[in-house]
Amino acid sequence: MLRTLLPFIAILPALSYSLFSLFCARRFFRNSRLCSSQSASPAVTILKPVKGMDADSYDNFASFCSQKYSGEVQLVFAAASPDDAIIPIIRQLIDDFTHHDITLIINPALHGPNYKVSNLINAFPQVKHDIIIVCDSDVSVEPNYLQSVTSHFADPQTGLVASLYRTSDVHGIATALEATGFTTEMIPNVLIARQFEGLTFALGASMAVRRNALEAIGGFEALAGYLADDYQLGNKVYRAGWHIALDSSFVESVISPESLMAVLSRQLRWARTMRVSRPGGYLASGFTLPFPAALLASLLAPSPVVGVTAVALLYGVRLSVSLFFSRRFVRDGLFPTWLWLLPLRDMLAFFTWALSFLGNCVDWRGSRFVLKSGGEIEELV
Repeated sequence: MLRTLLPFIAILPALSYSLFSLFCARRFFRNSRLCSSQSASPAVTILKPVKGMDADSYDNFASFCSQKYSGEVQLVFAAASPDDAIIPIIRQLIDDFTHHDITLIINPALHGPNYKVSNLINAFPQVKHDIIIVCDSDVSVEPNYLQSVTSHFADPQTGLVASLYRTSDVHGIATALEATGFTTEMIPNVLIARQFEGLTFALGASMAVRRNALEAIGGFEALAGYLADDYQLGNKVYRAGWHIALDSSFVESVISPESLMAVLSRQLRWARTMRVSRPGGYLASGFTLPFPAALLASLLAPSPVVGVTAVALLYGVRLSVSLFFSRRFVRDGLFPTWLWLLPLRDMLAFFTWALSFLGNCVDWRGSRFVLKSGGEIEELV
């Protein structure tokens, strides 16, 4: 009897985690709808550090100029080189939206190994308003984005608002592997972390921070030595005594066609960054991964029938929960089209988790860095 139960015991952590993520998602989105209300529209400054072209760059930028928002909006682009290919796109945006407050800052000054944060530091003197939103250059937003995000600042204890992100348009298997990971791993993990301990970190696609909270942690300068500036910004704001809110509206991470190797390299960079940023939680996450659970269940099964039954149970639940996430909560349109890719995605997640412990070097935007304890980085020459 025990030998028969062992495969089902092996899948229990992953199975329970998957079901609990569904509970957390239903609770979060239900409460968000109940609490949603119109509020004041504070003046905001949107900071966009840029380097190079992204897919649909102009449309991504224009989405921030097409907001249904009554408050003042300042948009500041920060680049390091006047020869950057993105500069003509930004200038075209300024010409097309003449009634908007849009500024382009070009400054090559470096303040640490994180070039993105250096751009933010260089642009900060131009910031006019007390609500500051940092958004990645490859992000597109819905017209109600600003109203939804800024509504959380009605609570004076809210220092930062993070936004969930998704990718709805993929270009083949390589980018689908990454995009499905947002739906089946990143978003469930964030919602479970929020349920257990509250949000203690931010998500880099969109971070809205109160000026007072940013000043309390030493400004953007406090992030210049880290690779995971999003995690560090949120964690430092949290440890300074502020509340971090999670907005229920999604921003769209627009991706370009990429090779499988490029996607795998980025996945490994993210994994190693998370390992050094949240070592305890990251180590524990390995016990909830579906692929090693399915593999262990197969090895422990006293017969092929029992092994197949255990794995079928795990992936029956896993596929159903992922489909529900995609269709009901994330609404990314990826599933059921890419549902067959989920076992491969789970295998990739396990191997990147394991490989993250075998080194500390990462590649980022054409440069190579070594990760140090706590998440600080040093560029390798």
